[in-house]
Amino acid sequence: MATKFLGIDHIGVAVSDLNQATKTYQDLLGFSLGGHEELPARGLQVRFVDVGESRIELISPMRPDSEISGYLTKKGEGLHHICVRVENIEAALTEMKQRGAKLIDETPKVGAHGSRVAFVHPKGSHGVLLELVEKSGTGVHHG
Repeated sequence: MATKFLGIDHIGVAVSDLNQATKTYQDLLGFSLGGHEELPARGLQVRFVDVGESRIELISPMRPDSEISGYLTKKGEGLHHICVRVENIEAALTEMKQRGAKLIDETPKVGAHGSRVAFVHPKGSHGVLLELVEKSGTGVHHG
């Protein structure tokens, strides 16, 4: 059974200061903002920016050893990942692994809004960090 891809969920942007990035996207660029969420186990705080059918996810560290801290130190602010919505994340990961894809996460972890997420290594996708997400419930987009 082939993986069912449901579309681009969001584009992740790494930012050093979530409050400043929020002001930029809202006040300067004019986007509508979604809620703020903290993921303490991963050391992240996020805010979603509404861009119609998809979203931009602003990601900032809560502590120096967060999942995004090394990236910010090494590369600075900017595009971090592309997130693709899938119907069944375990099936997608299994199929990708069977095809020889290089996975960062072989099992899903908790993402924003109670979703389940996993990452595909950028070395296996031409330099792009891919995130897979399965939404809780029906798989419907939760703006």
